[in-house]
Amino acid sequence: MSGHSTYQPKTGFERWLDARLPIIRLGYDSFVDYPTPRNLNYWWTFGGILSLCLASQLITGIILVMHYTPSADHAFASVEHIMRDVNYGWLIRYMHSNGASMFFIAVYIHMMRGLYYGSYKAPREVLWLLGCVIYLLMMATAFMGYVLPWGQMSFHGAVVITNLFGALPIVGESITTWLWGGFAVDNATLNRFFSLHYLLPFMIAGVVILHIWALHVVGQNNPTGVEPKSKADTVPFTPYATVKDGFAMSVFMILFAYFVFFMPNALGHPDNYIEANPLVTPAHIVPEWYFLPFYAILRAVPDKLMGVLAMFGAIGCLFALPWLDTSKVRSMRYRPTAKVYFMIFVVACCILGLCGAKLPDDKVIPHLTTFKLIDADLNSFVWLSRVASLYYFAFFLVILPILGLKEKPLPVPESIASPALTEKKG
Repeated sequence: MSGHSTYQPKTGFERWLDARLPIIRLGYDSFVDYPTPRNLNYWWTFGGILSLCLASQLITGIILVMHYTPSADHAFASVEHIMRDVNYGWLIRYMHSNGASMFFIAVYIHMMRGLYYGSYKAPREVLWLLGCVIYLLMMATAFMGYVLPWGQMSFHGAVVITNLFGALPIVGESITTWLWGGFAVDNATLNRFFSLHYLLPFMIAGVVILHIWALHVVGQNNPTGVEPKSKADTVPFTPYATVKDGFAMSVFMILFAYFVFFMPNALGHPDNYIEANPLVTPAHIVPEWYFLPFYAILRAVPDKLMGVLAMFGAIGCLFALPWLDTSKVRSMRYRPTAKVYFMIFVVACCILGLCGAKLPDDKVIPHLTTFKLIDADLNSFVWLSRVASLYYFAFFLVILPILGLKEKPLPVPESIASPALTEKKG
């Protein structure tokens, strides 16, 4: 927690403004003198990286809107106009499209760090829930943005995903019709998605402000999971955390620039460079890579309604996580058994992403089926995704609740500073 403000206005203007609108004091207390745990590692830099990604998406999105036409007849051509005729339009468009992927890379690392170090535990439950809300808004924004180029994958992806809501009893059809703005994916759908895609990032920015506010109230977690007890446990945010964040952002920007300038279409689908045609369906309709794990969970369940519920349930588990983990020890650094299960969970998520990208009938190991060493159905990616989905839910609903009661953790240090001081003496 930030505690009492130490800001002292230095000029007459600062004193005048501070008495009327203490905005400089707020910035100083939040980003200069804010006490930060002294043992934060580079996994804690992804909060700053995500802020950079959000700013990039907002700026490039606003510029793209100036040239985009939200019409089923002209949307595809307007994107090509941006790419070919607008000064540096190709750069802005590639920054925006690849920026979405960079956003999700950073947010998945940020979430896995939170899972590993127990950043969802008391008193940070609201902080975690706000992060989950941001993630949900990101998914909605990204899906609607993917529809806007109005290519083949955009159009047919919108048809497939919006039809999923139709599986919900009673309200499903009404929700689908409302999303479409009619009785099929058409011009009204594109206009609605364009409007929401433009609005939601500003909602994300608003929730991010709440997220940072909640963070400054309860304070940052750290690798030991021990709360700061004295000044020896903390350092000022500036320059210690800002220098580390700045370096991490620079490295991340190199990765971002590599995709923008050398592999701009690597994370997209080639079919989206073909204008949408309702009469021609692509051979394999797949969402963007960051949705693939949930797409695999959806396809793993034979029943449509149960598949939709499982997909939404996978996100719901994240919201319930603070109350599912029963361990009193926050960081998995001191929970050796939980650490193993967590590593398996990460692998299961990667497997789900792989399964989501494959055709349901594709064989995991083709030669096993060729020589009849295993049943063809059991060798399919559908069955692999079922196994991975089962572990995904078991991790949240079974393993974490039981493990917290049964596991014997390692000794936790008394303070943040004590491990460093002990190591220095040794």
